[in-house]
Amino acid sequence: MLAVPAMSILASLKRLVSGPPASPVDLLYAAVVAEARRPDWYVDGAVPDTLDGRFDMVALVLSLLLLRLEEVTAGNPGHPAAQLSADLADRFIADMEGNLREDGISDQAVPRHLGQMMAALGGRLGAYRAARGDPQALAQALQRNLYRGAAVPAAAVGHVVAEWARLSGRLAATSFARLSAGIMEPAN
Repeated sequence: MLAVPAMSILASLKRLVSGPPASPVDLLYAAVVAEARRPDWYVDGAVPDTLDGRFDMVALVLSLLLLRLEEVTAGNPGHPAAQLSADLADRFIADMEGNLREDGISDQAVPRHLGQMMAALGGRLGAYRAARGDPQALAQALQRNLYRGAAVPAAAVGHVVAEWARLSGRLAATSFARLSAGIMEPAN
């Protein structure tokens, strides 16, 4: 009878219990959500810590990542960054669907809500694309999309504009190879 090393048995049990390793898309999406949940967005940036506020922050961070991937494709729809963008959008939909079901939204209403969420993401993506490089335009886009027209102190909007620029810079400095491996550089 052959002796099986104890480590291989433990490693096999660990793989069985923990499931398959996370895909790069799952890792990248988890980094988006972690970035969107940084407390300073909500404290210093006065983003409402509500379901809508958290959705808007995920949409903001995901929009910046999608804009970065758009730059990488340089208009080539066959570039792997285009597929990564599509996969991230699919992961966003799956996450939002899970949240809706967890919140008790009926099966018949889930597709309508998902459509609204995808339209909101698309609208924000367009607004943030148009505002790139213009802090004033970005502040206006944030007022409409992140704060939904609520009165917010200028210092809070300024904080989000500054963090948006920092995050955009971090993403620009992150190679596509790292992004496609599921790595988004964390905030310092």
